[in-house]
Amino acid sequence: MCARCDAGEVPTRLVLGTATPGGGFPAYGAAFAAAIHAADPSLEIVPQNTKGSTENVPLLEQGQLDIALVQGEVAMLALEGIGRPRANLAVIAAMYATPGMFVVRGDSADRSIADLKGKRVVFGARGSGLGILAQYVLAGMGLDRDRDFEAVFLDRAGDAPQMVLSGEAAALWGGGTAWPGFTAVANGPKGARFIVPSVDEIARIQAVHGFLKTLPVPAGSFPGPAEAITSVGSWSLILARPTLDDMISYRLARALYEAEGDLGRRLPQARETTVANTVAAVPPERLHPGVARYFRDIGALK
Repeated sequence: MCARCDAGEVPTRLVLGTATPGGGFPAYGAAFAAAIHAADPSLEIVPQNTKGSTENVPLLEQGQLDIALVQGEVAMLALEGIGRPRANLAVIAAMYATPGMFVVRGDSADRSIADLKGKRVVFGARGSGLGILAQYVLAGMGLDRDRDFEAVFLDRAGDAPQMVLSGEAAALWGGGTAWPGFTAVANGPKGARFIVPSVDEIARIQAVHGFLKTLPVPAGSFPGPAEAITSVGSWSLILARPTLDDMISYRLARALYEAEGDLGRRLPQARETTVANTVAAVPPERLHPGVARYFRDIGALK
C-alpha cells in the first residue's frame, strides 16, 4: 500500500478518454496513466479509446468519461460555447502545444500548401480535433479543407502514415512534435519533409483566427535532417467532467506535478505537460477548482 493510501485516501479509478489507436492521444494516455500511478498509487487512470476530441467532449458532459484529452480548437469551441451550448467542463492540465503541419515523403515535389491543392491529403481520423485545426488554418489562407483538397478521413489514425509511404496519398496533416504519424513517415525509406504556412500565410491566418498561436517546432523533433520550423496551433488540454470531485482533481494535479519528469521520460511530447505551461496557457477561471487550489498551495498561482 502507498503512503497516501495508508493516510486514508481511498484508491480512485478514473476513466481517461483518448482517441483512435495509432494516434498521439492514445500514446499520451498510456504514458500519463503510468506516470500518475507511479507518483500516487491511490490513483488508477484507465485509458479508453474513443473517436477523438469531438466525441470526448459530449462523453465528458454525459459523465461517461472522468477526464479526457481534447485538442485545443475543439476545447475552445466547447468552453466558449461557439456553435453549441457552452460546456460545463474544467481544465486539469495543458498537455502540449499542437503546431499543425503537413508531412510528405522526402522525394515529394510538393513544397508548399498551394502545391497540395487538388491532391489526396489525409486529415486524420474521423472525430479528431486535428481535422478542425486544419479547417481553421486553411480557412485563414482562403482555402477550404474539403473542396480544395481530396480530403481523406480514416477510422484509425494509425492507418494514415502507410497511405503516404505507399504513395496512395500526397500528404498527411497532423500536429505536435514527436506525433506518431509524422514519426512513422519520417522513418520511412524516403524520409520526410514538413510543409507549414509561410510567414505571410501565418500573418493572414492570425488576422482571421487570433486564437491560433505561433508555435515553434525545434530542429531534431523528428528522425532525419529536419530543420527548425514554425507553424500555428494551440495547446491540447486534459478536461474533466462537470461532477469530478475537487479533492480528486487536487490529488490528480499533485500527482501530475510530482510526475512531470517521469512523464517526459515516458513520452517526449509530454515534457510540455508542466504546471508552468498550464498556468501560462489556461486562464485561472478555466482550471478545475481542485487544480487551482493545488497550484495556489505550491505558489504557482496567486
